Order: sequence, then structure tokens, then C-alpha cells
Amino acid sequence: MRRVAVCPGSFDPITLGHLDIIKRGARVFDEVIVVVLNNSAKNSLFSLEERTTLISEATKSITNVRVDSFSGLLMDYAKEINASAILRGLRAVSDFEYEMQITAMNKKLVDEIDTFFVMTNNQYSFLSSSIVKEVAKYGGNVKDLVPECVNTALEYKFKKPQV
Repeated sequence: MRRVAVCPGSFDPITLGHLDIIKRGARVFDEVIVVVLNNSAKNSLFSLEERTTLISEATKSITNVRVDSFSGLLMDYAKEINASAILRGLRAVSDFEYEMQITAMNKKLVDEIDTFFVMTNNQYSFLSSSIVKEVAKYGGNVKDLVPECVNTALEYKFKKPQV
């Protein structure tokens, strides 16, 4: 039986922390599907299409990773594609408390799909998409925090108009 894991998130934008979790998951599972959840409650910097394109570019060298998008309940999506696991990264205790609630609800919805938590690499424990966007917005260097394609996209998004 193929072991398929879904790695969900908004990925606005994908960071090296996300990429670390995806790569490590790809060593354990036969296939990792990075699914960009379309959360209408969030005001995203990048469109759904831009995010999926950036993730595809950032993961193109990982042969057992594919990128998709979905709107609705994660567990409906996971069941639909016959996933056996949800793959999530944890940075701190506060992440665990939030993720534990989500996992309990997911387990109630679909008991046969388990959630696997991967502790983030220490060098990325502070990193979030929100922090990256904030720093990039004010011209800070995020080159060592995101894939090259994302750095280029952020520079474009926050480019100051020429006067």
C-alpha cells in the first residue's frame, strides 16, 4: 500500500522551514502532496495560483512531491485522494497546543487518517510566512529564509515604484 501524506497550509509564501518539513516527509512517505488551502478568511499576499506555482518551483527537485490546492475540509480532501497521513511541522509548544486541537477534530472526522508531526530544524524555529512578509515589505533581506523563487517574487511584490 502506498503511503501518501498531505502537507497542508496556506504557504503565503513557502519558507525554508516549510521546505525542510516537506523534504523530511518525502523521505518517509511514498508521496507527499503539498496542498494549498484556500482560506477566504485570510488576506493573502500571493494568489492561490501564485502560491502553487512557487511551491512547485521550490519542490521541483523532490520527485515524490506534488502540489495541489483545495477549498473545504482538509479531511475530505485527504480521504478523496486516499491519503494515509497528514504531515505537519511544529516550531514551538504553542504550535503543538493549536495542532493538537486540529488533530483531535480531524481524527473525529476521519479516524483512519493519522497526523504526523515533525519538529522543525532549530535554524527555522522562529520562521513564519508572516515574519517573512513583514521583513520583505520594509526592504529587509529574507534571501536566507525562503527559496530563491520566493525571494524574487517578494522583491517584485514589494518593489517601490520609480519616481
